[in-house]
Amino acid sequence: MNTEHDQQPSYLQLFRSGELRRREEIFSRQAESCELCPNECHINRIKGEKGGCNGGSCAVVSSASPHFGEEDPLVGSCGSGTIFFCHCPLHCLFCQNYEISQLGEGQPVSDTQLSNLMLGLQERGCHNINLVTPTHYVPNIIRALVQAIPSGLHIPLVYNTGGYDSIGTLRLLNGVVDIYMPDFKYWDDETAYLYSGIRRYPEAARTAVTEMYRQVGNLKCNNDGVAFRGLLIRHLVLPHDIARSCEIMRFIAEKISTSTYVNIMAQYRPAFHAFHDQKLRRAVTPDEYDTVIRFARSIGLYRGF
Repeated sequence: MNTEHDQQPSYLQLFRSGELRRREEIFSRQAESCELCPNECHINRIKGEKGGCNGGSCAVVSSASPHFGEEDPLVGSCGSGTIFFCHCPLHCLFCQNYEISQLGEGQPVSDTQLSNLMLGLQERGCHNINLVTPTHYVPNIIRALVQAIPSGLHIPLVYNTGGYDSIGTLRLLNGVVDIYMPDFKYWDDETAYLYSGIRRYPEAARTAVTEMYRQVGNLKCNNDGVAFRGLLIRHLVLPHDIARSCEIMRFIAEKISTSTYVNIMAQYRPAFHAFHDQKLRRAVTPDEYDTVIRFARSIGLYRGF
């Protein structure tokens, strides 16, 4: 049985021990030669240089509000406190949030303003702080967290990412993040490059998901069914089995855990540049989606869907 102490965010202990401030210093130094994601652009973010993600020294936020469209264990009765960050290390042709991720439609916020956004979401009753596309702004997030904790921040942090994460960054986030929610988009490298413009995505995603699971384990919920710690994986089924979804499910079942919470999503619709691609220009069929669900169940996965 999980006690109330077990359900407290682990970042509180890191802060009390002084370790969180040490991590803040490390991330701030890394911004001088950025390698936050596997792109490893080595640009100087402090000087305002921009790499493949288009993120600079200041976080850019599109919105911050309670969100009720996330997975049930995150939403609960009061919503998930989502902070949508602009720009992205990935450049997906079919991104349904391209105005935010690719066009950068949002407002720059200082670290203090970001801290206040977190506290405001908690005051509105949100069950967690859901950091959407956070990887390229991790230094800003850690600095904001250091400011927010003395003012009373005490709800879980959700790291909602595209799955293209550096093992070095993730290891420094150990004990900071309570709930990891990565996408696992593609199984092969050629497809990832064709549709998201990046190299080594499958390798990076496999390594990242394995490390996330090592840190937080399977998804754990309180008596109200609200998650407080663990791993939740998302996978968007694409037309024509572009993503090779069943291979991804097999990896999760065999290399992570059959108790992994997996959201197999059917909501793909053509968006952004997808209309110009022969395979992406239509929605997923019920049969394509059901094939993945049936396979996932056949290999022992049972949570989520």
